[in-house]
Amino acid sequence: MEEETPEELLIKRHRKEKKDLQAKIQGMKNNVPKNDKKRRKQLTEEIAKLESDLSQKHEEELKQLESNAKTKVEEVVNGVETIKLEGEEQETKQPRVTKAQKRRDKKAAQEKERESRIAEAEVQNLQGVRHQEGLKLAQKLAQQQLQIKEISSDGHCMYRAIEDQLAQRLKLGLKMNVKELRSRTAEHMRNHADDFLPFLTNPNTGDIFTPDEFEKYCSDVEHTAAWGGQLELRALTQVLNLPIEVIQADSPSIRIGEEYDGEVITLVYMHHAYGLGEHYNSVERLKDSTGAEDN
Repeated sequence: MEEETPEELLIKRHRKEKKDLQAKIQGMKNNVPKNDKKRRKQLTEEIAKLESDLSQKHEEELKQLESNAKTKVEEVVNGVETIKLEGEEQETKQPRVTKAQKRRDKKAAQEKERESRIAEAEVQNLQGVRHQEGLKLAQKLAQQQLQIKEISSDGHCMYRAIEDQLAQRLKLGLKMNVKELRSRTAEHMRNHADDFLPFLTNPNTGDIFTPDEFEKYCSDVEHTAAWGGQLELRALTQVLNLPIEVIQADSPSIRIGEEYDGEVITLVYMHHAYGLGEHYNSVERLKDSTGAEDN
């Protein structure tokens, strides 16, 4: 059995530490009564800090490993390994390698390269703005006993997130799918053009949309995967007669439709969710690691 590389050992230890932390978190949750809401809230904040501290520790260790790896230089040319000793070069002839050994060496090199890519990806993920944004959002949502519910990134994410929120509130009797939400949004904007047209300008000229450009905009809202923003959210609050809250990592929450008293629709706006950038997710009640909702 081949000896494990430093990258493999570190990744294996990180996985074990993550698993151990989850077990510790579960034990902490089991020790707090479900009806002790104050202690449950404190526990949620403690858990978020534990997870953040472990992520930071893993990030520093991966960066150190990557730095150490760059200091090791080996030169192998045509089967001759050059070893530098105190400024002198000595050449050591390598024994003849069988085809089977070459295959094993090639496989081992590919595996080592794969593990190295995994380690680099983990460093980038831990350092990346997406990861940091996710941590901040998790902490904000935990204070409201909420967590992110992932929505697919296909251009319809805002409408899909609202569709999901309505599905969680069947008692409101407002169940709508994406197609219906888009259609009702476009219809409302057409019928109240004076409320929306002044906020739409031609990107090339800077002039307010003409009636034809506005109709094209509304048609795209209704029939394409055009991305939704604050104008569409404003229209949707008026269509649904419900307030909509948009939670962000580094900015205060945005509340639209505060004139309505119904149960708030909550969305999460992420600036760095995917390669395309901005994205909306839904939320759901915070669950413990067994899948049960916290009360």
